Amino acid sequence: MARSKPLGKKLRLAAALKSNRAVPLWVVMKTLGRVRRTPRRRHWRRSRLKL
Repeated sequence: MARSKPLGKKLRLAAALKSNRAVPLWVVMKTLGRVRRTPRRRHWRRSRLKL
């Protein structure tokens, strides 16, 4: 990928990076384990971003 990216693409990459995090432990404890994983988790090798 290019070293210098357009600002829009850089913002979309940053949003995808932040949305790929795990569910915080306090959320798991607050929901008594009902919410354990994020449905939109993405692995960098298995699925590509459509940006």
